[in-house]
Amino acid sequence: MDIRDAQLEVRTRYVGGFFGQLVSSVLWLASACLGTWSTPRVAITTLVLGGFLIFPGTVLLIRVVGGSARLSAQNSLRFLGMQVAFVLPCSMPLLLPVGRYHLNWFYPATMILLGAHYLPFVFLYGMRMFGVLAAALLSGGILIAMFWSASFTPGAWYTAAVLLLFAVIGRSVIRSGAREGTARPSPAAHAV
Repeated sequence: MDIRDAQLEVRTRYVGGFFGQLVSSVLWLASACLGTWSTPRVAITTLVLGGFLIFPGTVLLIRVVGGSARLSAQNSLRFLGMQVAFVLPCSMPLLLPVGRYHLNWFYPATMILLGAHYLPFVFLYGMRMFGVLAAALLSGGILIAMFWSASFTPGAWYTAAVLLLFAVIGRSVIRSGAREGTARPSPAAHAV
């Protein structure tokens, strides 16, 4: 299977990132609500612990709608997806000193890490949309930290909205590809 076919399979199976961004958006929204109407500790705990459930939640939603999240054994990108999934949890210890230094920088710092996490998705999915998502999260995190860090939750609300927007964009890209006949993996897989 060549790289384009592998990317097409990833795009198709994961619906352009729709379910992953949807689950992530709901998690960020829950954390934003808790940060606004409860305590920062509860909000942070919800986001961090809930983050470990994003991929299982994504797979569950894909199965509920009748799809399969399993990539074919011939897909050379299946291991890249697994490696990319570990980037964010492995970088999260950086949030401890940030949160201790300035608690209101927790969400902006997490946004920056999340944006960096999405950069490899450009190649994994073969969708430039993920570069725009990464830029929106990175720049949003920097701007919120610099200009709107007097309050704890602006970054959480922003991220929930951006992730939901890109979930919809990803799904529409896949749907338009299906109408054009380009959303299904090619039956002729080429060796890498």
